[in-house]
Amino acid sequence: MPQKRNLPIGIQTFADMVSGAYYYVDKTPHIHRLVTEGRYYFLSRPRRFGKSLLLDTLRCLFEGREELFRGLYVESRWDWSVRYPVVILDFGGGVAATREALDARIRDQLHWNRERLGVSLDRQTDIPGEFEALIRGAHARSGERVVVLIDEYDKPILDNITEPERARVVREGLKNLYSVLKTVDAHLRFCLLTGVSKFSKVSLFSGLNNLRDITLSPAYSDICGYTEADVDSVFSPELSGLDRQEIRAWYNGYRWGGVDTPSVYNPFDLLLLFQERRFAPYWFESATPTFLVDLLSERGVFTPRLDAMQTEAELLGRFDVDGIATEALLFQTGYLTVHAVEEPMTGYWLYTLGYPNREVESSLNQALLPALGVPESPRQRLSLFRVLQAHDLDALEVHFKALFASLPHDWYRNNPIARYEGHYASVFYSHFAALGLQISVEDSSHMGKVDMAVEFGGHMYLFEFKVVEQVPQGRALQQIKDKGYADKYRRRGQPIHLIGVEFSREQRQVVAFEVETVPAT
Repeated sequence: MPQKRNLPIGIQTFADMVSGAYYYVDKTPHIHRLVTEGRYYFLSRPRRFGKSLLLDTLRCLFEGREELFRGLYVESRWDWSVRYPVVILDFGGGVAATREALDARIRDQLHWNRERLGVSLDRQTDIPGEFEALIRGAHARSGERVVVLIDEYDKPILDNITEPERARVVREGLKNLYSVLKTVDAHLRFCLLTGVSKFSKVSLFSGLNNLRDITLSPAYSDICGYTEADVDSVFSPELSGLDRQEIRAWYNGYRWGGVDTPSVYNPFDLLLLFQERRFAPYWFESATPTFLVDLLSERGVFTPRLDAMQTEAELLGRFDVDGIATEALLFQTGYLTVHAVEEPMTGYWLYTLGYPNREVESSLNQALLPALGVPESPRQRLSLFRVLQAHDLDALEVHFKALFASLPHDWYRNNPIARYEGHYASVFYSHFAALGLQISVEDSSHMGKVDMAVEFGGHMYLFEFKVVEQVPQGRALQQIKDKGYADKYRRRGQPIHLIGVEFSREQRQVVAFEVETVPAT
């Protein structure tokens, strides 16, 4: 059994990780494959997934630091007699709000790399000229081609994404830098750019046609993050006293290569769970997604549909200042992940996205409740929890009628999401989802799909939603009964509550809340 070690929280330096003091998951099989299969790569992963550690591992490998790789997969598979010059650019620190600030940041990093590699700048030139001179000079001085590693390549743009004009200016500054990579091919051994988002090649990498995007490549789906096998082997000393199934439900589930590839944990979540010994939304709370919430509100996103969103591969990569697809935004930032991949016709790939785990579903819906008009959402969430604990259906009706009545009229006038018919069902779903409950949306049976199924405390709650201006009143509960939606749940031996909820668009209120309970068998 592995011995207990320190938790590598915040450790991004490979030398520290393999010192023996910290738990370490060997990613060098992926790294070895990466460097032997090609030369130019791009990888997108959400924040806090270990991208910086991956790049530092590559740096140490190419610099020939053999002593750090003792006992790892790559040790016997690498030519340690060759040492490559490595250029490192990291845009993770600070915020560049102007082109001048960005250019100063780039020049500072180029200067640092020249000093580290012993390359002089013989003449004054622009930033592309400095970058090209650095790469050519490092190749000439060492006799080996240069490795270029760029971390958080997109952060200067993302820092300004809510100010499109400013973001465009910053984007042009980065494009000015990255354009050099296509002109110095003869001097490059390897190149990897990592970030959160995937900006189009046209907007940021014009002409760099040999850049391979491995974001959705099944072979590299777990190049960052921890797999189930990693948790059970490397971290086994930390599992005592924690519910293994709850760990899986709360933090596992990220996929980038389809259902046949391993799902992974966000390292940040798992390490803090082991440290704190309690379940909490560690990753979500590390950065408030204000921009994301505002955008979803503006677009009137139907929140129950977020757990089964279908899109093409092209849309997943469509992220730019001038147009951000909702699917791309949610996927690239880590709030949705790949649940299924289909090829319905040759060359046409269809991706089904959904929440990776309970942490993300609960936390994102809690953050969305104010955008849906729910006031004092933490207090409302506690109230709902107490009602469900008591399994008090009368109190449940009172709770939701009071909830909708509390939405101010000004909110309806000023908030675009109120114009969408799905607003009412979104409030219901997000309110339940914010509790971290086990929820199925449009759960299929042999007769159709019930709008929402919730399991809590040994009880099943089946909801059907109707808008009375569209369907005659009294149809919601009747549909649950006519379609036999409860049949598939009877074998569980739990009480099943059939709940028909009917809304009035004109009254902005729940006008019917009919309940019928099927006793446990």
